[in-house]
Amino acid sequence: MNTKLHAVTDAKGRPIQFFMSAGQVSDYTGAAALLSSLPKAGWMLADRGYDAEWFREALKDKGIRVCIPGRKNRKKAVKYDKRRYKRRNRIEIMFGRLKDWRRVATRYDRCPETFFSAILLAATVIFWL
Repeated sequence: MNTKLHAVTDAKGRPIQFFMSAGQVSDYTGAAALLSSLPKAGWMLADRGYDAEWFREALKDKGIRVCIPGRKNRKKAVKYDKRRYKRRNRIEIMFGRLKDWRRVATRYDRCPETFFSAILLAATVIFWL
C-alpha cells in the first residue's frame, strides 16, 4: 500500500493539519482538501507539486501570499522569493520528526486509518515539544 501525506505547519514548523491520499494521486488533491481549512497566514510555502493557477488564485483570495516555484514544464516562468523558499526546510524537519517515531517510519500498520492515527498521535506530541 502506498500513501502520500500532505501537511500544514505553522511558522515554527509545528504540525497543524494533515491529509492522507493514495500515493499515485497528484498533490493537487491534497491541496484542494486542505484549502478550505487553512489557518490565517501571511505566506504559503510549498514545493513544485502544488504549483497550479487555481491554487495560487484560491490562496490570493484568502489573502495569503504564495511562495511556490513553478513546475519545470510551465510555459510562463513564475517568480518566487528564493530566500523565503529556503525556510521550507522547517516542513521537512517536521516530517523528519514524525519519522523518529518507529511505528510511522517503518509503517507497521497496513490499515490506512490506523497508520493515520499513529501519525496524528506523533504529531500531537511533536506540536508540544
